[in-house]
Amino acid sequence: MEGDAAVHVGWREAEALAVREACLGWLPLGGLLARLADPIVRGWMKRAGTPYAAEIDAVARTLKRPGIWLLHGAYLFGCTALADDTAQGPRLRRTLDWPFPGLGRLVEVRRQRGPAGAFLNVTWPGFVGVLTAVAPARFAASINQAPMRRRWRTPMLLWLDYALNALAGLRGSGRLPPEHLLRQVFETCTSFDEARNLLESTPVARPVLFLLVGTEPGERIVIEREETSARTFRDETVFANDWRERSDNWRPRACGDGAPVENNIRRRTALAVWTGRDADEFEWVTAPVLNACTRLSVEMCPATGQLTVAGWETDERGSAARVTAISAF
Repeated sequence: MEGDAAVHVGWREAEALAVREACLGWLPLGGLLARLADPIVRGWMKRAGTPYAAEIDAVARTLKRPGIWLLHGAYLFGCTALADDTAQGPRLRRTLDWPFPGLGRLVEVRRQRGPAGAFLNVTWPGFVGVLTAVAPARFAASINQAPMRRRWRTPMLLWLDYALNALAGLRGSGRLPPEHLLRQVFETCTSFDEARNLLESTPVARPVLFLLVGTEPGERIVIEREETSARTFRDETVFANDWRERSDNWRPRACGDGAPVENNIRRRTALAVWTGRDADEFEWVTAPVLNACTRLSVEMCPATGQLTVAGWETDERGSAARVTAISAF
Protein backbone atom coordinates (compact mmCIF):
# COMPACT_ATOMS: atom_id res chain seq x y z
CA MET A 1 0.00 0.00 0.00
CA GLU A 2 1.23 3.49 -0.82
CA GLY A 3 0.37 7.01 0.34
CA ASP A 4 -0.26 8.78 3.63
CA ALA A 5 -3.07 7.82 6.00
CA ALA A 6 -5.57 10.38 4.70
CA VAL A 7 -5.31 9.08 1.13
CA HIS A 8 -5.02 5.46 2.14
CA VAL A 9 -8.07 5.44 4.41
CA GLY A 10 -10.31 6.14 1.41
CA TRP A 11 -9.32 2.72 0.03
CA ARG A 12 -9.38 0.95 3.40
CA GLU A 13 -12.35 2.53 5.15
CA ALA A 14 -13.81 -0.74 6.43
CA GLU A 15 -10.43 -1.83 7.85
CA ALA A 16 -9.87 1.59 9.47
CA LEU A 17 -13.27 1.35 11.15
CA ALA A 18 -12.33 -2.14 12.33
CA VAL A 19 -9.19 -0.69 13.95
CA ARG A 20 -11.34 1.90 15.72
CA GLU A 21 -13.69 -0.83 16.91
CA ALA A 22 -10.78 -2.97 18.11
CA CYS A 23 -9.49 -0.14 20.29
CA LEU A 24 -12.78 1.36 21.53
CA GLY A 25 -15.45 -1.30 21.06
CA TRP A 26 -14.52 -3.35 24.11
CA LEU A 27 -14.90 -0.35 26.45
CA PRO A 28 -18.35 -0.13 28.09
CA LEU A 29 -18.42 3.66 27.57
CA GLY A 30 -16.07 3.79 24.57
CA GLY A 31 -18.43 5.90 22.46
CA LEU A 32 -18.97 8.47 25.20
CA LEU A 33 -15.24 8.63 25.92
CA ALA A 34 -14.56 9.20 22.23
CA ARG A 35 -17.00 12.10 21.98
CA LEU A 36 -15.64 13.76 25.12
CA ALA A 37 -11.96 13.25 24.34
CA ASP A 38 -11.86 14.11 20.62
CA PRO A 39 -12.00 17.92 21.06
CA ILE A 40 -9.41 17.77 23.86
CA VAL A 41 -6.94 15.80 21.75
CA ARG A 42 -7.64 17.93 18.67
CA GLY A 43 -6.81 21.09 20.63
CA TRP A 44 -3.65 19.56 22.02
CA MET A 45 -2.45 18.44 18.59
CA LYS A 46 -2.82 21.98 17.29
CA ARG A 47 -0.93 23.40 20.28
CA ALA A 48 1.79 20.79 19.78
CA GLY A 49 2.40 22.14 16.28
CA THR A 50 2.28 18.74 14.58
CA PRO A 51 2.40 18.98 10.79
CA TYR A 52 -0.02 16.04 10.60
CA ALA A 53 -3.10 17.57 12.27
CA ALA A 54 -4.81 18.20 8.93
CA GLU A 55 -4.18 14.57 7.95
CA ILE A 56 -5.82 13.30 11.15
CA ASP A 57 -8.73 15.65 10.52
CA ALA A 58 -9.11 14.22 7.00
CA VAL A 59 -9.16 10.67 8.37
CA ALA A 60 -11.79 11.65 10.94
CA ARG A 61 -13.97 13.28 8.28
CA THR A 62 -13.70 10.22 6.04
CA LEU A 63 -14.61 7.74 8.78
CA LYS A 64 -17.37 9.92 10.31
CA ARG A 65 -17.04 8.31 13.74
CA PRO A 66 -15.97 9.81 17.07
CA GLY A 67 -12.70 8.59 18.54
CA ILE A 68 -10.24 9.13 15.68
CA TRP A 69 -8.54 12.04 17.46
CA LEU A 70 -8.63 10.13 20.75
CA LEU A 71 -6.87 7.13 19.21
CA HIS A 72 -4.14 9.39 17.85
CA GLY A 73 -3.62 10.74 21.35
CA ALA A 74 -3.59 7.33 23.04
CA TYR A 75 -0.23 5.97 24.07
CA LEU A 76 -0.42 2.76 26.05
CA PHE A 77 1.53 -0.26 24.94
CA GLY A 78 4.36 -2.58 25.91
CA CYS A 79 7.31 -3.45 23.69
CA THR A 80 10.53 -5.42 23.67
CA ALA A 81 13.26 -4.45 21.20
CA LEU A 82 16.78 -5.52 20.22
CA ALA A 83 19.36 -4.10 17.83
CA ASP A 84 22.43 -6.14 16.86
CA ASP A 85 25.02 -6.39 14.10
CA THR A 86 24.86 -8.99 11.34
CA ALA A 87 27.04 -9.75 8.31
CA GLN A 88 24.55 -7.77 6.19
CA GLY A 89 24.37 -4.78 8.54
CA PRO A 90 22.63 -3.70 11.76
CA ARG A 91 19.30 -5.36 12.43
CA LEU A 92 16.30 -4.27 14.52
CA ARG A 93 13.87 -6.72 16.06
CA ARG A 94 10.81 -5.65 18.02
CA THR A 95 7.49 -6.83 19.39
CA LEU A 96 4.54 -4.62 20.30
CA ASP A 97 2.02 -5.60 22.95
CA TRP A 98 -1.49 -4.12 23.04
CA PRO A 99 -4.55 -5.56 24.80
CA PHE A 100 -6.86 -4.76 21.86
CA PRO A 101 -8.03 -7.84 19.91
CA GLY A 102 -7.87 -7.54 16.12
CA LEU A 103 -4.77 -5.37 15.72
CA GLY A 104 -2.67 -8.39 14.75
CA ARG A 105 -5.02 -9.20 11.88
CA LEU A 106 -5.27 -5.60 10.72
CA VAL A 107 -1.57 -4.68 10.60
CA GLU A 108 -0.25 -3.55 7.22
CA VAL A 109 2.89 -2.13 5.61
CA ARG A 110 2.43 1.24 3.94
CA ARG A 111 5.01 2.69 1.56
CA GLN A 112 5.37 6.41 2.27
CA ARG A 113 7.64 9.13 0.96
CA GLY A 114 9.14 12.42 2.11
CA PRO A 115 11.83 14.80 0.90
CA ALA A 116 14.54 12.35 2.04
CA GLY A 117 13.06 9.38 0.19
CA ALA A 118 10.74 6.42 0.62
CA PHE A 119 10.20 4.32 3.74
CA LEU A 120 8.08 1.34 4.80
CA ASN A 121 5.78 2.04 7.73
CA VAL A 122 4.43 -0.89 9.78
CA THR A 123 1.06 0.50 10.77
CA TRP A 124 -2.73 0.24 10.71
CA PRO A 125 -5.38 1.76 8.40
CA GLY A 126 -6.12 5.34 9.46
CA PHE A 127 -3.08 5.77 11.75
CA VAL A 128 -1.02 8.86 10.94
CA GLY A 129 2.11 8.40 13.07
CA VAL A 130 5.07 6.01 12.85
CA LEU A 131 5.87 3.43 15.53
CA THR A 132 8.02 1.05 13.45
CA ALA A 133 9.56 1.69 10.04
CA VAL A 134 12.55 1.10 7.78
CA ALA A 135 14.03 3.40 5.15
CA PRO A 136 16.15 1.13 2.90
CA ALA A 137 19.77 2.32 2.62
CA ARG A 138 19.15 4.91 5.37
CA PHE A 139 18.00 3.61 8.77
CA ALA A 140 15.29 1.78 10.73
CA ALA A 141 13.70 2.83 14.01
CA SER A 142 10.99 1.94 16.49
CA ILE A 143 9.28 3.37 19.56
CA ASN A 144 8.93 1.74 22.96
CA GLN A 145 6.74 3.35 25.60
CA ALA A 146 8.82 4.81 28.42
CA PRO A 147 8.02 4.32 32.11
CA MET A 148 5.52 6.70 33.66
CA ARG A 149 6.18 9.19 36.42
CA ARG A 150 5.28 7.77 39.80
CA ARG A 151 3.68 10.09 42.32
CA TRP A 152 2.40 7.61 44.93
CA ARG A 153 3.58 4.25 46.21
CA THR A 154 0.17 2.89 47.22
CA PRO A 155 -1.44 0.55 44.64
CA MET A 156 -4.81 2.13 45.41
CA LEU A 157 -3.72 5.33 43.65
CA LEU A 158 -2.21 3.65 40.59
CA TRP A 159 -5.26 4.63 38.48
CA LEU A 160 -4.64 8.27 39.39
CA ASP A 161 -1.01 7.99 38.28
CA TYR A 162 -2.17 6.66 34.90
CA ALA A 163 -4.65 9.49 34.53
CA LEU A 164 -2.19 12.23 35.51
CA ASN A 165 0.51 10.89 33.21
CA ALA A 166 -1.95 10.83 30.33
CA LEU A 167 -3.14 14.38 31.05
CA ALA A 168 0.43 15.69 31.42
CA GLY A 169 1.12 14.87 27.80
CA LEU A 170 -2.03 16.72 26.69
CA ARG A 171 -1.24 19.93 28.59
CA GLY A 172 1.94 20.91 26.80
CA SER A 173 2.41 22.99 23.69
CA GLY A 174 5.12 23.12 21.05
CA ARG A 175 6.18 19.52 21.71
CA LEU A 176 5.50 16.79 19.15
CA PRO A 177 3.92 13.42 19.91
CA PRO A 178 6.84 10.95 19.64
CA GLU A 179 5.14 9.00 16.85
CA HIS A 180 4.86 12.21 14.80
CA LEU A 181 8.49 13.07 15.44
CA LEU A 182 9.51 9.61 14.20
CA ARG A 183 7.50 10.08 11.02
CA GLN A 184 9.16 13.46 10.48
CA VAL A 185 12.55 11.76 10.90
CA PHE A 186 11.75 9.22 8.18
CA GLU A 187 10.46 11.91 5.85
CA THR A 188 13.33 14.39 6.25
CA CYS A 189 16.54 12.67 7.43
CA THR A 190 18.92 11.25 4.87
CA SER A 191 21.27 9.43 7.26
CA PHE A 192 21.61 7.67 10.60
CA ASP A 193 23.39 10.70 12.09
CA GLU A 194 20.70 13.13 10.95
CA ALA A 195 18.03 10.87 12.41
CA ARG A 196 19.90 10.61 15.70
CA ASN A 197 20.28 14.37 16.01
CA LEU A 198 16.59 15.03 15.40
CA LEU A 199 15.44 12.31 17.79
CA GLU A 200 17.77 13.61 20.51
CA SER A 201 17.05 17.32 20.18
CA THR A 202 13.37 17.80 19.29
CA PRO A 203 11.09 18.42 22.32
CA VAL A 204 8.50 15.65 22.73
CA ALA A 205 5.10 15.66 24.39
CA ARG A 206 5.79 12.63 26.60
CA PRO A 207 8.73 10.42 27.61
CA VAL A 208 9.66 7.82 25.01
CA LEU A 209 12.29 5.23 24.09
CA PHE A 210 13.67 5.19 20.54
CA LEU A 211 15.74 2.40 18.96
CA LEU A 212 17.65 3.50 15.87
CA VAL A 213 19.87 1.44 13.54
CA GLY A 214 21.77 2.47 10.42
CA THR A 215 23.52 0.61 7.62
CA GLU A 216 27.11 0.47 8.91
CA PRO A 217 28.53 -1.81 11.64
CA GLY A 218 27.97 -0.30 15.08
CA GLU A 219 25.23 2.09 13.96
CA ARG A 220 22.70 1.12 16.61
CA ILE A 221 21.59 3.20 19.60
CA VAL A 222 18.95 3.47 22.29
CA ILE A 223 17.71 7.02 22.94
CA GLU A 224 15.91 7.59 26.24
CA ARG A 225 13.84 10.76 25.97
CA GLU A 226 12.12 12.90 28.52
CA GLU A 227 10.31 15.95 27.22
CA THR A 228 13.36 18.17 26.69
CA SER A 229 16.33 15.92 27.52
CA ALA A 230 17.96 12.83 26.02
CA ARG A 231 20.26 10.00 27.07
CA THR A 232 21.90 7.91 24.33
CA PHE A 233 23.44 4.45 24.68
CA ARG A 234 25.46 2.47 22.12
CA ASP A 235 26.05 -0.67 24.18
CA GLU A 236 23.52 -3.33 25.15
CA THR A 237 20.93 -2.13 22.66
CA VAL A 238 18.13 -4.28 24.05
CA PHE A 239 15.34 -2.93 26.23
CA ALA A 240 11.67 -3.11 27.12
CA ASN A 241 9.68 -0.33 28.86
CA ASP A 242 12.01 0.97 31.54
CA TRP A 243 15.00 3.32 31.84
CA ARG A 244 18.43 1.74 31.90
CA GLU A 245 19.08 3.37 35.27
CA ARG A 246 15.99 2.57 37.29
CA SER A 247 14.42 5.10 39.65
CA ASP A 248 11.66 4.76 42.22
CA ASN A 249 10.17 7.92 40.73
CA TRP A 250 9.27 6.03 37.55
CA ARG A 251 7.05 2.97 37.07
CA PRO A 252 7.85 0.68 34.10
CA ARG A 253 5.10 -0.23 31.66
CA ALA A 254 4.43 -3.91 31.15
CA CYS A 255 2.27 -6.48 29.39
CA GLY A 256 2.21 -10.02 30.61
CA ASP A 257 2.60 -11.60 34.02
CA GLY A 258 4.27 -10.30 37.15
CA ALA A 259 5.27 -6.97 38.63
CA PRO A 260 6.38 -4.39 36.01
CA VAL A 261 10.05 -4.26 37.11
CA GLU A 262 10.51 -8.03 36.98
CA ASN A 263 8.40 -8.31 33.83
CA ASN A 264 10.69 -5.87 32.01
CA ILE A 265 13.82 -7.67 33.19
CA ARG A 266 12.50 -11.03 32.00
CA ARG A 267 11.51 -9.74 28.56
CA ARG A 268 14.78 -7.88 28.05
CA THR A 269 16.86 -10.86 29.20
CA ALA A 270 14.97 -13.30 26.97
CA LEU A 271 15.41 -11.17 23.85
CA ALA A 272 19.09 -10.42 24.59
CA VAL A 273 19.83 -14.15 24.15
CA TRP A 274 19.19 -13.67 20.41
CA THR A 275 21.94 -11.08 19.96
CA GLY A 276 24.00 -12.10 16.92
CA ARG A 277 21.79 -15.11 16.21
CA ASP A 278 19.70 -15.61 13.09
CA ALA A 279 16.23 -17.12 13.29
CA ASP A 280 13.64 -18.37 10.83
CA GLU A 281 9.92 -17.66 11.10
CA PHE A 282 10.26 -15.42 14.18
CA GLU A 283 11.76 -18.13 16.37
CA TRP A 284 12.97 -15.34 18.68
CA VAL A 285 9.35 -14.43 19.54
CA THR A 286 8.92 -16.71 22.54
CA ALA A 287 7.67 -16.24 26.10
CA PRO A 288 7.96 -13.93 27.94
CA VAL A 289 8.61 -11.64 24.94
CA LEU A 290 5.55 -13.36 23.47
CA ASN A 291 2.46 -13.03 25.66
CA ALA A 292 -1.33 -12.81 25.36
CA CYS A 293 -1.13 -9.10 24.44
CA THR A 294 1.45 -9.46 21.65
CA ARG A 295 0.01 -8.08 18.42
CA LEU A 296 3.07 -7.40 16.29
CA SER A 297 6.61 -8.66 15.66
CA VAL A 298 8.98 -7.05 13.18
CA GLU A 299 12.49 -7.71 11.87
CA MET A 300 14.26 -5.01 9.80
CA CYS A 301 17.67 -4.49 8.19
CA PRO A 302 18.05 -1.11 6.45
CA ALA A 303 21.28 -2.12 4.68
CA THR A 304 19.42 -4.80 2.72
CA GLY A 305 15.94 -3.25 2.88
CA GLN A 306 14.59 -6.41 4.53
CA LEU A 307 11.30 -6.06 6.41
CA THR A 308 9.42 -9.01 7.85
CA VAL A 309 6.22 -8.57 9.86
CA ALA A 310 3.92 -10.92 11.75
CA GLY A 311 0.58 -10.14 13.36
CA TRP A 312 -0.47 -12.02 16.49
CA GLU A 313 -3.73 -12.55 18.39
CA THR A 314 -4.40 -14.15 21.75
CA ASP A 315 -4.69 -17.93 21.68
CA GLU A 316 -6.98 -17.87 24.76
CA ARG A 317 -4.40 -19.95 26.64
CA GLY A 318 -2.27 -17.16 28.01
CA SER A 319 -0.15 -16.60 24.92
CA ALA A 320 -0.61 -15.52 21.28
CA ALA A 321 -0.68 -17.21 17.87
CA ARG A 322 0.53 -15.80 14.58
CA VAL A 323 -2.31 -14.79 12.26
CA THR A 324 -0.68 -12.68 9.52
CA ALA A 325 2.68 -12.50 7.77
CA ILE A 326 4.11 -9.77 5.51
CA SER A 327 7.51 -9.60 3.83
CA ALA A 328 8.80 -6.60 1.86
CA PHE A 329 12.07 -5.47 0.32
